[in-house]
Amino acid sequence: MDPYVVTLGFVGAAILGASVLPVLLAGRPMSFPILYVGLGMVVFALPLQLPSADPLAEGDLVKRLTELVVIVSLMGAGLKLDRKVGWARWQTTWRMLAVAMPLSILGAALLGWWLAGLVPAAALLLGSVLAPTDPVLAGDVQVGAPGGDAEDDVRFALTSEAGLNDSLAFPFTNAAVAMAAAGSAGVGSWIGGWALDDVLVKLSIGLVVGLLGGRAIGWVLFRVPTTRSVTESTEGFVALAATLLVYAVAEMAHGYGFLSVFVAATVIRHHERDHDYHEVLHASAESIERLVSAALLVLLGGAIVDGALGPLTIGSAAAGLAVVLVVRPLAGWLALLRTATPVRERWAIAFFGIRGVGSVYYLAYALGEADFAGAEQLWAMVAFVIVVSIVVHGLTAAPAMKHLDARRDSADDEGLAVEA
Repeated sequence: MDPYVVTLGFVGAAILGASVLPVLLAGRPMSFPILYVGLGMVVFALPLQLPSADPLAEGDLVKRLTELVVIVSLMGAGLKLDRKVGWARWQTTWRMLAVAMPLSILGAALLGWWLAGLVPAAALLLGSVLAPTDPVLAGDVQVGAPGGDAEDDVRFALTSEAGLNDSLAFPFTNAAVAMAAAGSAGVGSWIGGWALDDVLVKLSIGLVVGLLGGRAIGWVLFRVPTTRSVTESTEGFVALAATLLVYAVAEMAHGYGFLSVFVAATVIRHHERDHDYHEVLHASAESIERLVSAALLVLLGGAIVDGALGPLTIGSAAAGLAVVLVVRPLAGWLALLRTATPVRERWAIAFFGIRGVGSVYYLAYALGEADFAGAEQLWAMVAFVIVVSIVVHGLTAAPAMKHLDARRDSADDEGLAVEA
């Protein structure tokens, strides 16, 4: 059999699965990412003469593919958030960003240094790339389509956190890059420039471009006075156009494009909030996200078959397990102390910090910017953490959310009964 033709068949099956599996698996203790990583392992184990799925050898390709998946997923995440941005309304999100994220970075970095034997720059990089929760693989714990009824506090917190911390991991990642590039020169040789450029300037530009871009695109879509509404004459591919345009402008302006895309999406969402076109935009972004993420998950399975986990040691595996099962839950719990969030919901927010495509992007990006000791071990640890997260969170997300929904409905019914 011609390997090319066989590959086309697998691609077609993967696309079909990406379209229907999320619907078929909804509410079940099994997730789309688990199946696709498994599919990748099966496909790459077959004698099809496929190229090796080596992330180190194909670092630039991995970076570009994951970059596309992340920005499309960030647009999708922003478009489905109904809750207006505000200090009180987004209180849980701000706590997760300001407390849980730095604690997660610190915890993962210390584990990488202590258990895996990483040098300080590589340990900081490990903590930085594992800090973001993933907007791509977390569909079971995120809010539904815009205007729907699935925006409880847990789903909202996890969706909004994923949208923002995928952007805020950049300064920490760039700090690791600067540390590796400086070598023995010391922290004083780079920290001033990093704080000014990578923190203040790039974050500010990313925020401004997102706000202005979102307003401009929202105005074109919903406010341009024409004989026929723009929304009536365009399909949902406008979501992809907006994603690419805002991202490109932000990057050319020396800002963080990830932040710009998510901010622009939330701004667009609040133009004509009740317009049906928001559902079209969201559905388009979600469809594109599923297709590209399916390909990446298959490649992740292929990388595992091709030996990506080979450099993993007992210590680095223990560190990876601790990141998923201890560091993130504990950091999330501490972040939500003294809030009105019920205990069970607090634990759900803390536990479901799903790791995925964003971590792959940041690692590929950093390794392309500077030389890090132990690059193979870093890839092994990140791949291991993602697989553990996909399996653990994929098997528990649907039952946990169903349990929380049932308790919430029961509490609502009791409240109505008391009022009656």
